[in-house]
Amino acid sequence: MADSKVSSSSASPAESSDGRVSHSHKFDQEHRLEIDVERQSDSSGPGSPSQSILTAPRTLRERFLVRSRSKFPLLYHYTRKVAIYIRGPRPKTDLPDPTPILNRSYKIRNREVTIELEQAFLRWTRPFTSKWLLACLVPAYIIGLAFLTRSQYYFTPSDSWVGCTSTYWLANDECGLNGQNCEPFDNTTFDFRCPAQCTSVVLANPRTIGNIQIDNVPVIVGGGDDNKTYRGDSFICSAAVHAYDSYFYGRHLLTFFIFSGLFRDSSGGCGTVELIGNFTDFLSLTAYGLTSAPFPTIFPLSYRLSQTSALSHCSDLRDYVLAFNILISALLFLVLRPKPIFLYWCLVCVGFWHVILYSQPQGYPPPLDTAFEIFLPALFVAYAFWRLAFRFVLPAFSNAPLERSVWYLAAFWPGVLLNIVTEDIPIDRLLVGDIQKRSGALTAIIILGIVLVAIGVNQIRVIRKTGWLPKYLAWYITGGLIALVLSQLPNLTLRVHHYIFAIALMPGTAFPTRLSAIYQAFLLGMFLNGVAAFGFDSILQTAEDLRRDAPQGSSLPSLLTNLSTYNSSIPLSNQTIFWDAIPDSGDGWDGFALLVDDVERYTGTALNFSLASLQEGIPHFFRLAFQRSGSSGDFTKAATLWPNGTWMDPLPGPS
Repeated sequence: MADSKVSSSSASPAESSDGRVSHSHKFDQEHRLEIDVERQSDSSGPGSPSQSILTAPRTLRERFLVRSRSKFPLLYHYTRKVAIYIRGPRPKTDLPDPTPILNRSYKIRNREVTIELEQAFLRWTRPFTSKWLLACLVPAYIIGLAFLTRSQYYFTPSDSWVGCTSTYWLANDECGLNGQNCEPFDNTTFDFRCPAQCTSVVLANPRTIGNIQIDNVPVIVGGGDDNKTYRGDSFICSAAVHAYDSYFYGRHLLTFFIFSGLFRDSSGGCGTVELIGNFTDFLSLTAYGLTSAPFPTIFPLSYRLSQTSALSHCSDLRDYVLAFNILISALLFLVLRPKPIFLYWCLVCVGFWHVILYSQPQGYPPPLDTAFEIFLPALFVAYAFWRLAFRFVLPAFSNAPLERSVWYLAAFWPGVLLNIVTEDIPIDRLLVGDIQKRSGALTAIIILGIVLVAIGVNQIRVIRKTGWLPKYLAWYITGGLIALVLSQLPNLTLRVHHYIFAIALMPGTAFPTRLSAIYQAFLLGMFLNGVAAFGFDSILQTAEDLRRDAPQGSSLPSLLTNLSTYNSSIPLSNQTIFWDAIPDSGDGWDGFALLVDDVERYTGTALNFSLASLQEGIPHFFRLAFQRSGSSGDFTKAATLWPNGTWMDPLPGPS
């Protein structure tokens, strides 16, 4: 880092005129002196022979070293060598600036070829580096982004927006007895608009549909009949994409595409949903990469989708805005080339508002009050990133704009779009329960761990060259011990969100190498993705915070009706199912809730339920739960009564 070693009248010893900062001035120089345990002294008396005198240790540290050296000489020898290696050079040194790849000489077939592309590019674009041009671009960008955001969200009535998990029917007994909390069931239409990329929003825990369970997919039930009828708890936006279909006919140049359904997942769109009430036998269908679940019995709320929507401006603009923002960031890095600190803050602001307005908004339209609530603390953390890492690396590539653009932008935008980049990796949260139930999650964790270890070892090697490794190790060991203490707090779980990973790893990238530039750009994007999409979630969370819609772990009731006690010769209208009484377990249960065909049909203290109201000729599914003051615990898995009178007992465990 040669710039930091030359002082001028306009630059302090700690910071040069172009904004470069030297690691050797981060703190005062520290010189650790080796202790010579054996001190020699010559006698000055005449005739006295010269002799070696072992001077008594004067400090506690000296006494410890003498004792260790005398008792464990071999261990002392190797420990000292390791300590000297870790300590690195003294005094501390700065790494040199990377030599631009496109601005150096290469030997090709014994001929020396000199490439000066970076210098030529700097000359060609110098007229565009005017501060006035930059001053015009910044407000123009803000105004342009404002118009794009207005077109994206505010030409559609806010009450017409639906989220990716919006539905007409809630899970288990949340719709109340006979579904009264989710009425009306029919004769209702609603014009809606869906955002793009809704099919990637999937269940985090298993959801029971009849006698089957679905997981890690959006909830879509039915759609396989000619009218594409969906059960009321299907996610509206995913069902609309599922209803979308396309086919083509013709050959060669005369090929015609015919589209049916509503819209593609990549563009989002508008539609009309019509509630049609009771429907029987929802058929499974695979379309547009989505497979819906079947439900072979009756359900009180179902709907159909159509394109007869009165809404306009229905296409999602996120892909166009992404291209616009990438173009602006490339323009800043390549052509306008402001000072590194200004360039850095442009990245921070563009990335943050792209996530919160387009790639992962917290609502539709995005809640701007929440956005500004997060923005200010995010800026404080970003300032810490600049002080700890970016100011040492970003200016080092000022004379190589082409190379700098590749290292920073190619890593920054994948970090900003982390939810899309990692969509196919089977890792949701770094929790033991989540890893165990996701197929391939453990393998992904192992591969990710190997990659992180390799990156960490390389960065340790780089840091050691500068002499700063002991200080970095001390800080990271201290942080690890603090995390260990936090993980042992009772009734709390340590949850390291990905924005916390970015904060923790960023200081290790404060060295001017190409890999450091890539790492810090990706970590900055990952940090912005985390805080803009989810806010500054706590590092400690309760079990209830982490449960989401998973089973509570409560006790389960027992059905007395089973395969051996059910008499199939009795007509369905005269059948009654029975269950066991509430055990004296001290849990405070005071009643039962019974789901019949995924609809709550009974709550109370009785120990039986008549099947007289059920329709014959179709299967029926029964799930039972304890209740406490009207709130249900976990439901059992489904017991099934088939049309031929066969009774299937429920599998063990909650549903």
